[in-house]
Amino acid sequence: MAARVTRRDLLNGVVIGAGGLLLKACGGGTEPSVSRSSQAPTAFSAPDPTVYYPPALTGMRGSHEGSFEVAHALAWRGEKPEHYTPLNEHYDLVVVGAGMSGLAAAWFYRKKMGPDVRVLVLDNHDDFGGHAKRNEFHSGGRMILSLGGAQNLESPRSYSEVAGGLLVDIGIDEDFIALMDANTPENLALAGRLHADNGVALPGPDGHVTTGGNWNAVMFGGDGYQETVRALPLPEAERDKLAAFFGGTRDFLDGLSLSEKWDYVNSVSYNQFLVERVGLAVETLPILNAIILHLTGLSGWNLTVLEAMSSGATGIRAMGWLGQMTASLGGAFLDSLLDVRMFPDGNASVARLLVQKLIPTVAPDMKGPEDVAIAQFDYGALDRENQTTRLRLNSTVVGVRDADGKHLEVDYVQQGDPLRITADHCVLACNNALIPHLCPDMSQAQKEGLSYGVRTPFVYANVQIENGRAWSELGATLFQCPYDPFQWVSTAPTMTVGGYEPPRGPDDPMVVFMMHSPMTDRPTAEESGQMSGRDQLRVGRHKIYATPFASYEQQIREQLQSMLGKHGFDHETDIRAITVNRIPHGYAYPYLGLDDPDWAEGQAPHEVGRAQFGRISIANTDSEAIALMDAAFDAAWRAVEEQAEAAMRDAGSLATPSGMNHLGSDRVRRV
Repeated sequence: MAARVTRRDLLNGVVIGAGGLLLKACGGGTEPSVSRSSQAPTAFSAPDPTVYYPPALTGMRGSHEGSFEVAHALAWRGEKPEHYTPLNEHYDLVVVGAGMSGLAAAWFYRKKMGPDVRVLVLDNHDDFGGHAKRNEFHSGGRMILSLGGAQNLESPRSYSEVAGGLLVDIGIDEDFIALMDANTPENLALAGRLHADNGVALPGPDGHVTTGGNWNAVMFGGDGYQETVRALPLPEAERDKLAAFFGGTRDFLDGLSLSEKWDYVNSVSYNQFLVERVGLAVETLPILNAIILHLTGLSGWNLTVLEAMSSGATGIRAMGWLGQMTASLGGAFLDSLLDVRMFPDGNASVARLLVQKLIPTVAPDMKGPEDVAIAQFDYGALDRENQTTRLRLNSTVVGVRDADGKHLEVDYVQQGDPLRITADHCVLACNNALIPHLCPDMSQAQKEGLSYGVRTPFVYANVQIENGRAWSELGATLFQCPYDPFQWVSTAPTMTVGGYEPPRGPDDPMVVFMMHSPMTDRPTAEESGQMSGRDQLRVGRHKIYATPFASYEQQIREQLQSMLGKHGFDHETDIRAITVNRIPHGYAYPYLGLDDPDWAEGQAPHEVGRAQFGRISIANTDSEAIALMDAAFDAAWRAVEEQAEAAMRDAGSLATPSGMNHLGSDRVRRV
């Protein structure tokens, strides 16, 4: 999820020009280059199917079968094993959750307490990284990568001192960030290149009508926007309204005073504004919602006008003086895009860098960021007895309790076996809503704080196809598909970063990256009985769990056939593999202007919920109420500081070892 402007930022005023949005709009799009690489491809052998290697698995991934059933039994019905087999294993620190925050917690603890401390990281999935998943495909001796979750990576200087320091520790410094920029094609819209070709695809009588060029510029009134809008397969009246709205030819808040306009944009949903003020039909709203669905995970019914526009939605030019005054919000959105980098497998490479630092034997020949994307990982090295840090997958924690005032008991289920280990300290870097079920002795107030937020669900699919010939005819690298199950469709990342050699041209096999949000198939706010955003997120999560892989596969095949069929694509012969990354518990709940009050400092649910609980501390982005990777790092550092202080108190010393710095002032701004 792209970095968003918080309400505090909005009120303080973000002064960044938005003129860059007025780019050349859609028209005769150029053929999208698949890669700038002309070097001979490196040959890769497909993984041995008899060796445990999750990134190469296809079918249903993410919240895969076996990863959630034990947790659901505990949370829904209070069921967990009555007896556990005690293992002869004791650790200085047990971390629950091998996502970004959990891996960072293990790193920070080792850095603070020394390399000889014993650390165990437990995770319920069959792979590490949380929802930063690596999807790996092989064809004809070539490896093709894509991302199965979180992807955005910002410069270390934009993070807190601690979070930025972690990136530098694993090799992602300013020099490498500059190298990432240089090795990212200018025409890759998925990587936030504002001048890159990006289009829109709308259903037509003979398949999709695809428009290349720069659709985002069209939505902000860029050159040629009227001609592009007039060519859309929509009723003429809707085309007229869209053209007026995109171009800002009138003030749609006319008749309201400036203060009334400010109150309006902070208290009315974006979609209600589009219906009541712009006059658009409800059926047209998906066209305006597609961009914010995948930058926020929420639709225009969940966001205020100001929240939506600060997250990429169009309309700031159509609000008169207020639009001019708040145009900086669009600039802030622009700035967030321009500051984004990514590895070809998204933030999975960041997770791989952390894991290799923690457990070097997993990839002993890996140099660092320069070859992380192509390094071969030995998953058998994650959990060996003779190493101080271990990472144990397929292990769902069901209980953490104080055993005797000095030690904790940690109960978990690993592939059906109930097991118990002990630890001096624990960091819970898992879904915070599960923690009340793991620690039932917590206060009711803390349990309610932990349970308040509802994570944003999403689905990322990757489709390996025989070649890129049909795609090269579309005229853009990314398309918004507002009326389809998968609302964004793009080429998989094609940057030559981390040693990766992407497809070299249309004749090479390629991967199509597709994003689905379940937050679209809902009635209007009035028809839904004024459901809160949290309730609607729960509905979306249930929909994802209830949709089988076969249904997603059918949707994918039908959508790609409609988009590419006229260019010679045949889904029956051209699709080689499909991976669906189902993430029902996705991004941290951000608080919504339409639903949530402005709590006093320290009294917001995530602040109450993350309080230290004896030898247990709480991390993850839930505890920061912001879905950004640096928030995951900062939460991990806070939790480690709490437990490291407790450990030093036990040892009779509160001296602070070198190497750990306090959060910078920027972190205060970002929370």
